[in-house]
Amino acid sequence: MTLTEPPTQVSGRPTVPWSWYSDPAILAREMERIFRRSWQYAGHVGELQGPGSYFASATGPVPIVITLDGDAALRGFINVCRHRGAIVATDARKRRTLQCPYHAWTYGLDGCLRAAPRGGDDPAFDAERMGLVPVSVDTWGPFVFANPDPRAEPLSSALGDLPEVVAEHGLDVDSLRFDQRAHYEIRANWKIAIENYLECYHCPVSHPGFVEVVDERRLELQAAGLRASQFAPAHPRSLEGRGPIDAQGELQISQFHLWFPNMKFNVYPGNPNLSIGPLWPTGPVTSAGYLDYFFADTTDQKWIDDLFELDNQVGAEDVALVEAAQRGSSAGIIERGWVLGGAETLIGHFQDYVRDELNLDRA
Repeated sequence: MTLTEPPTQVSGRPTVPWSWYSDPAILAREMERIFRRSWQYAGHVGELQGPGSYFASATGPVPIVITLDGDAALRGFINVCRHRGAIVATDARKRRTLQCPYHAWTYGLDGCLRAAPRGGDDPAFDAERMGLVPVSVDTWGPFVFANPDPRAEPLSSALGDLPEVVAEHGLDVDSLRFDQRAHYEIRANWKIAIENYLECYHCPVSHPGFVEVVDERRLELQAAGLRASQFAPAHPRSLEGRGPIDAQGELQISQFHLWFPNMKFNVYPGNPNLSIGPLWPTGPVTSAGYLDYFFADTTDQKWIDDLFELDNQVGAEDVALVEAAQRGSSAGIIERGWVLGGAETLIGHFQDYVRDELNLDRA
């Protein structure tokens, strides 16, 4: 899907039907038409331990394992045993084979089946046709991406101008070091959580700490390709050292990107920092996600601690908001809501993306 830059939605419109936020049939269609065909953030290269290692991606809903064989080739596979469907890899290891814990079928890091106990007793068994199913895999800086479709368009095409935009706003992703991963779960449909991320209309009311760091009054919205972006300068209060974090530093502009369908990319003003991660459905009215946090080597630990305190606060506030929205939209009495022009323009673009991918509701 191609979006315009800057966003062109200047007037409001009805939302997608609220039933889409709870209907199992819609989720099944999203799984088939979105999550099994799109590039997903799968993790970071630091999870690999050199040639002869692998890591099981925590990204759902399609289980994937990323491998680095002795030939230093980065590969990805559906993390499902070809025997009885068990998950093969569950962690990150330096090991030259993957072994299913169910019946000990063993695969090389190239995906080929190397051993199947008692397989020789079955005259119809063909080991060469029972390797792990490959997926598309590629990297941007320290980030690893996978697409369940082995014939997917190149990652660089899907990313579009996102790497350039990130760099133009002052962040060198290759200069960052991984710090930690934070998991979360939400009792809400994944789209409700994404739509909350795509607007700061609620920020002055719901995120008092956030708006002391990021000056949402000067928010700029952009949409291009699969990117929906929000930029804002540091708030003067934080530049004076009176906000939750000190925004004095190399980065004077915050940037928050959603890369469709579900990857968040967050940069606060101040010292070089990044949180990146996916959000995915675990059911019609539940979702889960994680964020990988990166910082510059020179970043002070107190500054990092302050950012985590702020980010955890904002996250808890958002969870309460989207779970309340899920309860209301699931009541089944009101058919649709309203997307405001201007402040909620990026939500309109996201809903257009979902409509187009599902080939539904273009009225």
